Amino acid sequence: MKKTITLSLILSSALLSAEVELKTLNIEETIISDVAKNEIKTGDVAETLASKVPSISLVRRSGIANDIILRGQKKDNINILVDGTKTYGACPNRMDPPTSHVLSNNIESITIIEGPYDVENFGTLSGAVEIKTKKPKKEFEGELNLNAGSFGYKKASMTLSGGSDKVRLLISGSGEQSDQYKDGNGDTFADQLDKAIPASKYNTKDDFRLQDQYRDMKAYEKTTLLTKMYVDVTDDQELMLSYTRNRSSDILYPNSKMDALIDDSDIYNIEYNIKDIGAFSKELSFQVYDSFVDHPMSTKYRMASVKSATNPMGGLVTSALTSHMQGAKAINELDITDTLEMEIGLDASKRNWDGTYYKNDISMKMPDGSEKRSIHDVDTINSALFAKFDQHYSQIDLSLGLRYDQTTITPSSTDQQSNDYSALSANIFANYAPEQFLSFFAGMGKASRVPDARELYFKGSMGNIVGSDDLKQVTNYQVDLGMENRYSNFNLKTKVFYSMLEDFIVYNSSNVNMMGFSQNAYDNVDASIYGLEISGAYYVMDELYFDFGAAYQKGQKAEALQGQTGTNLAEIPPLKANLSLTYDYAEDSMAKLEVLGAATWDTYDEENGEQELPAWGILNFKIQHAISETLELTLGANNIFDETYALSNTYNDMILLGDSVTTEKLLMNEPGRYLYTNLKLKF
Repeated sequence: MKKTITLSLILSSALLSAEVELKTLNIEETIISDVAKNEIKTGDVAETLASKVPSISLVRRSGIANDIILRGQKKDNINILVDGTKTYGACPNRMDPPTSHVLSNNIESITIIEGPYDVENFGTLSGAVEIKTKKPKKEFEGELNLNAGSFGYKKASMTLSGGSDKVRLLISGSGEQSDQYKDGNGDTFADQLDKAIPASKYNTKDDFRLQDQYRDMKAYEKTTLLTKMYVDVTDDQELMLSYTRNRSSDILYPNSKMDALIDDSDIYNIEYNIKDIGAFSKELSFQVYDSFVDHPMSTKYRMASVKSATNPMGGLVTSALTSHMQGAKAINELDITDTLEMEIGLDASKRNWDGTYYKNDISMKMPDGSEKRSIHDVDTINSALFAKFDQHYSQIDLSLGLRYDQTTITPSSTDQQSNDYSALSANIFANYAPEQFLSFFAGMGKASRVPDARELYFKGSMGNIVGSDDLKQVTNYQVDLGMENRYSNFNLKTKVFYSMLEDFIVYNSSNVNMMGFSQNAYDNVDASIYGLEISGAYYVMDELYFDFGAAYQKGQKAEALQGQTGTNLAEIPPLKANLSLTYDYAEDSMAKLEVLGAATWDTYDEENGEQELPAWGILNFKIQHAISETLELTLGANNIFDETYALSNTYNDMILLGDSVTTEKLLMNEPGRYLYTNLKLKF
């Protein structure tokens, strides 16, 4: 049987606590459970992941809608799925990453698969984040949460669930808003912009400060709705229907040149499961889903849009983009023998990405009179066949995964080429438990992901072609090894990995045209990433225990990019560590003291925009008290000592404020001292 250990924060036995549970199942999976119950400080899933898993780091973009790095990789190198559906952000500048289209108050659990060990889904290169939202129950129940925090944060959410033996329904809604947070220096977003823009750029096209009337505007407003219905068609057949609606408005992105006017998404999902059909099918499942994202970003709130004598070409510039994802999957599970399980499936999807530039709400034109497009109606069509085998012995578990993909990427523009890709992915994993308190695990895997439309075809607002339409797909060859020790009051897990990346896609700042704008800026290069993760828990007593975790990665290009000399890979965070002390002083009540920190980010890709970041450390506190069976109060304080620090670097892959021509490089600081409270009513 598979050995399972329950963990809290990084890896600890949180079955004894009221905090988030982490369960590690062999090498591939780390599970964060009871997310909606415990993650009440913020709805941002990226912040939850970065605070709970040592191998995940946060990429700060705003007060919400942030991104993640997993084991030194991000963007499409990580597969993000919500109930098996995929939602791709429309913004080429990662203002709306996939994690931003679901909020923590709607999430039951999150499974993180580290490495290329997922064959069910298209493009799992460095790992997958599988999010499961709440399920309805037959008995009627509800929950109301009222949350308030520093910097004008307010949130209200409610969930209702109930039904009958045949039909169960869940409805969950939320609304939240926040002012601009202040960093440890007391600077708002507007203040950080003021410090980043040199006076020589004031009232010019490069003046991206907030206009006076918008200096004190809110950082964002967001509402969500999740509806989900389960129907037991027969004793062995189940239908699931769900709809998720996200509406965000006026989201400020201070380290970018634009802000989001709206960020809206609609996600539809249908699943049908049939059990016990016969000897050749233990369970047959079908899924069809559709997700759509609308994301116009604009200079509306910035000084650059104000027409003046020193900025005669001023005007409202908008980059409006949409992303549409459609997918279907069929999986058949069967038992070949008592100890051998098999799963075989078909997977198909179509991703469309489209974007147009506007000035003063009129589409901008190219010299030939055609619309100026950022991404010209690009379709990425994939079809795949996959299979998984699990063999169980008394002390050893073996698993094997295979997947074959065919992908075609086609732009509507005639000046850019279409691309066809095929890939065979495979992995094998073994878990060996020679005794009850000791286990070893090892895995080897190969997986690929195709370039996205931004990397292939993106065009800047000046008409320069930033993408490189001849990019090869990335292939990851990876090895993972680890050991887990379990004692009566102490748990320790150690993992190491080595990833060999063939044709890794990177940004080359040296690729510019005669006007000094980025041109065919994406290159393929062989690279490697390796790392170490340590996590565990120590129990002083059943009610009092420590959690700890640390992760370190190192990344190198096999050779310097054309026009450059350095070989450091970008976006490889430094050593990160977590330590917490939890006291379960009563049933459903706990107090927790937590230290989070990272070493100096002193190995970075300077030629492509990164810079050294100082080491940082913060202290957090949280108390969760059950007043009664139906009423719960939470009080918390993050960054108690009001430290000023930044944990997101400035890789030029994203269009951030600052280059040698326009402004100082804006390094976005994290929030300062943050106090919060939540009142939960269950009925």
